Amino acid sequence: MNRDDYWNLIESCRLADSPDDLAAAVKDKLSNMPLDEVLAFDRVQQDLMQESYTWRLWGAAYLINGGCSDDGFDYFRGWLITQGRDAFQRALADPETLADLDIDPEDSYCECEDMVSAAFTAYYTRTGESPPISPTLSPGPGLGDDWDFDDDDEMQARYPRLFEKFG
Repeated sequence: MNRDDYWNLIESCRLADSPDDLAAAVKDKLSNMPLDEVLAFDRVQQDLMQESYTWRLWGAAYLINGGCSDDGFDYFRGWLITQGRDAFQRALADPETLADLDIDPEDSYCECEDMVSAAFTAYYTRTGESPPISPTLSPGPGLGDDWDFDDDDEMQARYPRLFEKFG
């Protein structure tokens, strides 16, 4: 499975009512695929998670969710995957594009833990065992320079559109 196959599988489940429903649909599809494809899906997803592990995106997640722990940032990126390839790629290039998504600022909790664990769950359900540990991931872009997410002036300067909507 390559990235196109990965995103095609995600897209085929996009009619789901919620990110959690989409993750369940992905898990169901993975449960019917050969185990090597489930592992290949997981490798692509791990690469995407690594590539999206940046302070810029973490700061955006912090604004949108009103805070964001380490695990919360993983789940935010799982949610971002459920938004589709275009939204994911645009957010990596410029987290401010997240302001264009249909997110209710009064009810924003953009996390999807089930998407992060979909391949693991599908593999475990079929085999009763944890999947083999993935080979070492290629290094991502690095987190970059950090800053204080609780500094409103800094956050407004870095994310004017997101700050206006969620700050």
